[in-house]
Amino acid sequence: MNQGLSAWEHLEMLVWRDVLIVAAILFLARLLILAMQRKLRHSAETAQPDKRLTLLRIVPIARLLIRSAAVLVIVPLLVEPTFRNILALSAGLALALAYTLKDYGSSFVAGLVTVLEKTYQPGDWIEVDGAYGEVKSIDGRALRLVTADDTEVIIPHSRLWSTSIYNASSGNRSLLCIANFYLHPDHDASAVLEKLKEVAVSSSYRALNSSVTVVALEKPWGTHYRVKAYVRESREQFLFITDLTVRGKDTLRRVNIRFAQAPYAETRN
Repeated sequence: MNQGLSAWEHLEMLVWRDVLIVAAILFLARLLILAMQRKLRHSAETAQPDKRLTLLRIVPIARLLIRSAAVLVIVPLLVEPTFRNILALSAGLALALAYTLKDYGSSFVAGLVTVLEKTYQPGDWIEVDGAYGEVKSIDGRALRLVTADDTEVIIPHSRLWSTSIYNASSGNRSLLCIANFYLHPDHDASAVLEKLKEVAVSSSYRALNSSVTVVALEKPWGTHYRVKAYVRESREQFLFITDLTVRGKDTLRRVNIRFAQAPYAETRN
């Protein structure tokens, strides 16, 4: 029984006045947060466009500061401010933070490994968990990836431990692009290979002095051609693929090459 009491001896003897003060502090902090959020959001909507995001970014910071101030006021009411109690409280808080931030620590260490091993770096085009885009920055906890649709994806470095990371450029300005063509099986394959290679070689997006490869794969419904070539600048990869696709189709149509249809379309016909 005495041991149970000693475990709580660092706490102050609470009276109704202290309880009411704590409740009042929490209530006032809540009101202050709501008023602050309403005021800043209203100011952001009425401010100049270049200042709107700056004002909105202040909201979570101000909310955190208000809550921290409320905790600093409440703690002395609950705990007797002696050196021993402060030391015990600090140790408990440190353990709680260590447990809570263990995932952050894992991401931070993975970030260090990423930088040292150069797994990916700013400017690389990588794919992680189905998200493909350009690495814009490598922060302490996560990397910022911008997709071709201009969507920013924030991925924790800790994914390095448990998932595969596909790096298409690996620090180079160029990367391999592939344009696909699906043709009717009855055609002159040698002529198609020559025409598609000419299209790729003549593209203004192709990296100079880079090779062009055309691969043919026979399928039950037709022939699948893959035109492989390196783009001069990684950011132009989608323009390069579009250029190969459009000019390739026009070239094949001019020599009367028929394109394959999906199997379900042939069945319906």
